[in-house]
Amino acid sequence: MGLFTKDIKTFDDLFVHQLQDVYYAEQQILSALPKMIEKATAPELKSAFQHHLKETEEHVRRVEQVFEMHGAEKKSAKCPAINGIIQEANEVAGDIDDKQVLDAALIASAQAVEHYEMTRYGTLIAWAKQLGRADCAAVLEKTLKEEKAADSKLNGLAEGGVNRKAA
Repeated sequence: MGLFTKDIKTFDDLFVHQLQDVYYAEQQILSALPKMIEKATAPELKSAFQHHLKETEEHVRRVEQVFEMHGAEKKSAKCPAINGIIQEANEVAGDIDDKQVLDAALIASAQAVEHYEMTRYGTLIAWAKQLGRADCAAVLEKTLKEEKAADSKLNGLAEGGVNRKAA
């Protein structure tokens, strides 16, 4: 189902499609994070990625919970946006020999992922509320809060020394 296909007829259909999109994205992130952990050299960056891997596992469970709460089938919809962000991260990281520059690149790539997720979860929360599903919105808000915290931590690592060392 594409975003502008005839399969989306109602606002509820759009909400479920967006939920399927973020479900796919979280699964792709689960797959990508171990590679980022392996490539990271700064101990605090490695630790941040390991922490976020655990959070991402919980994000997947929460999305599954929202599917169930909303009475929708638990399935994912391929998301070209997250695929592109992850592909770009893999390409950039594969071309960098300087480990300090690599850490800066990994942070930038991870922040691109976080920003994508923040937009998706923000939209889902607004739509859930519009659909009268404050219960679903409350579950999704937990994840949005964690995504914002992860982005803030990455920003702190970048500005707190990783970027300086890379320069």
